Amino acid sequence: MHFDSNIKLLRKRRGRTQDEVAEMLQMKRSTLSGYENRVAQPGLDALLLFSDFYHIAVDTLLKVDLSGLSETQLRQLEQGEDVFLRGGNLRILASTVNAENQENIELVPVKAQAGYTSGFSDPEYISELQVFQLPFLSSEKKYRTFQLQGESMLPIPDRSWVTGEYATDWKELKTGEACVILTMDDGIVFKIIENRIREEGKLFLYSLNPLFEPFEINVNEIREIWKFVHFISHEIPEPVIPENQLVRTVASLKHDLDRLKLNLSEGEKGT
Repeated sequence: MHFDSNIKLLRKRRGRTQDEVAEMLQMKRSTLSGYENRVAQPGLDALLLFSDFYHIAVDTLLKVDLSGLSETQLRQLEQGEDVFLRGGNLRILASTVNAENQENIELVPVKAQAGYTSGFSDPEYISELQVFQLPFLSSEKKYRTFQLQGESMLPIPDRSWVTGEYATDWKELKTGEACVILTMDDGIVFKIIENRIREEGKLFLYSLNPLFEPFEINVNEIREIWKFVHFISHEIPEPVIPENQLVRTVASLKHDLDRLKLNLSEGEKGT
């Protein structure tokens, strides 16, 4: 059992002393100390008390060594994403850390995406991906970088590397945000979202390229969502024509069209 080490870890993560937690739980400090030092064994009532206090299931407190989880996984548990509490709603992210226990940014190249759609939740598969660090990103968040392809994300160039921040609460995603989304049927897609989860249990997905039609997807068909952070590419996106240049271009085209009409008219008169 890991109960003793788990409740000590959770207490310290909240920055609380034994006296403070004991007071909140309405128990003696010596009792709490006994649990944390494995001198005393908690009864069912005490287990339920700690479970309610930390919002983590009894089974998790007893069976899972929380010290072996990454920071992202611990935050998910503390936010209520616990398999024993929420069953199918659980989204515990398979992740990797470096020697300093800092979250890695895993790379998912195009050639690995077929495997990623089935192995995204497999720690062994994720551990085989290449990793890197970006020092200007927050150490408190989890990131992953996907190499994406296709014309639907233009003006972002084909085969760019898009980095996203892991989204744990999909209901809080803002309409208009760009996201990398792992879907059951379409694999990995990069879209602008319209969030209708609260009302309809769906996201409406829009491509950056307006030539592609938007479509809707049920949350049950989604496996992961990563909020867009930045992209890396060896190509420069297509330039946006300045307004004054655009006006000149249109005027020039109109002038050429008028000349063409005039030439056609004179030709018809000559015949």
